[in-house]
Amino acid sequence: MPESVQVAFVLQDDSLVLDWAGPAEALRIANQQIAALRLAAPPFELHFVATQAVSTGSVGVRLQGLEPLPAQLPAGSWVVLVGRTSAAETGTEPGAPGGQRELIAWLARLAPGRAGLRLVTVCSGALLAARAGLLDGRRATTHHHHLDDLARLAPRATVLQDRVFVEDGEVFTSAGVTAGIDLALHLIAGHAGELVAARVAEQMAVPLRRGAADPELSPLLAHRQHLNARLHRVQDALSLAPREDWPLERMAALAATTPRTLSRLFAQHAGTSPQAYLRGVRLAVARNALQAGASVAAASEAAGFSAELQLRRAWAAAGWAGSPSQARRRTG
Repeated sequence: MPESVQVAFVLQDDSLVLDWAGPAEALRIANQQIAALRLAAPPFELHFVATQAVSTGSVGVRLQGLEPLPAQLPAGSWVVLVGRTSAAETGTEPGAPGGQRELIAWLARLAPGRAGLRLVTVCSGALLAARAGLLDGRRATTHHHHLDDLARLAPRATVLQDRVFVEDGEVFTSAGVTAGIDLALHLIAGHAGELVAARVAEQMAVPLRRGAADPELSPLLAHRQHLNARLHRVQDALSLAPREDWPLERMAALAATTPRTLSRLFAQHAGTSPQAYLRGVRLAVARNALQAGASVAAASEAAGFSAELQLRRAWAAAGWAGSPSQARRRTG
C-alpha cells in the first residue's frame, strides 16, 4: 500500500477557484478523519501544478509557488483538471497560448485514466481532457453550458446530460463548480470509506447528493443529506459499531435528547426512523461482508443481526434482489 495518494491539481491562468479549492478542502478534511479514525487508508498528498510558477485565479487572487508539471507520477496518483472562465477556447488553434499547448501535450503523454493514473475533471476541465484525447470511448459530463463543446471536442465520447458526475473506469468527470465537491466526496468514500465521506460532508456543511440518473446512495450514506449535528453524531456511532446493542434510549442519550424527540428529528431531517436507519446500516455491513466472501452466518454476526433469519427478513423487507446467499455466490 502506498504511503500516500498523490493528487495533482492542474491550474491554468483564470482557473475557477471553487473548482479546485472545494475538492482540495474535502481531501484535506478527509486526511483529518482518516487520522482520527486510525484507518489504514493512505492520506492524500496535494500538489498544485502548472506550466508556470505564478497564475491568477478567476477572482483575481495571485497564486504563487505552483509546482512544475511532473514528468511522471506514481501509479495510483490522481490528476485533477479544473475549469477556466474562458473555457470555450480550444487550446489547439495556432494562436492559443503556448502554456495551454504545453499542458495538452503533457496530458496526452501522461495519459491519466489509462496509465495507472486516475483522471478527475471538474466543470470545463473535461474540455481540456477532451483536447488531450483522454475521453475517447468514455462516458463523460461537464457544465451544462459546455455539453455541446464537449461533444464537439470528444466526438468518440458519450456525453451525458443532467448528471452531477460520471464514473467510467478510472475517469471521473463532474458538472459545474460545486459538483466537484460532490465528486470529491464520492472519491473519498471509495478510498477511505463512506463514514469518512459523511464526516467530511458534515464538516463542510454540504449535503451528500446525486442527480436523478446517478447511482443510488449506499445505505451508509443515505439519510445524511442534512446538517443536524446531533443526528450526525448518532449516525456516526451506529456506522462505527453496528454490532452493538442500540436501544432507542442509548441513541437518544448520544444526541442529548429524549427518545421521542430523537425520533421526531430523524423523521424531520433524515426522512426515516432511528431503528430503520440502524437496520439499513447493518444491511450494508452484511452485504459488504458477503461480497468479501463471508458466510451468511458470519455476515449476520459482523453486522449485528442476532441470527441469519433476522438478516434474511431485513433483506427481504428492504426489497433487495435475491437473498444473502445469492449475493455471496454472485461474487464468491
